[in-house]
Amino acid sequence: MADWTDSIVGDRMAVDRQFTERVRASEFTNQEWGLVMTATEFEIENADDPEEARIVADTEKLPQILPELENIRSQVQSMGGGGASSGGGGGSGGGGVFGSIKRAFGLGGGGGVDQKRLEAAERLTQEYADELQRHLESKGKWEQVRIAYQE
Repeated sequence: MADWTDSIVGDRMAVDRQFTERVRASEFTNQEWGLVMTATEFEIENADDPEEARIVADTEKLPQILPELENIRSQVQSMGGGGASSGGGGGSGGGGVFGSIKRAFGLGGGGGVDQKRLEAAERLTQEYADELQRHLESKGKWEQVRIAYQE
């Protein structure tokens, strides 16, 4: 099944370029999105059925990278680049030095924010998978990729 992803590297790069604006509009920085994509694998659900087959994002590894996403967010905020799309974190969890200290002692940064970020990452990766499938279909490669996945 790994061969199917090797065959679409160029297509993934094209979709990455197209998807840049969507990432900018999200709560994730480019660095965070790169980490999310590293932890995401893509599969083809119902690959044996041409009518029902679709690319899905396997996000089971995302919870493992959430702490690193928060580290990236804290570093950006401590450098004064909090950004407008901070995901509504408000002042409760705290970024910067004090937020880092609080998290080191297990204070602040409640699990609700992590769950929201996880759900946002899952939604965005599936949007990416949908866009990748649309791209493959528009290039006439979808059927070939779907069949290669089954081999």
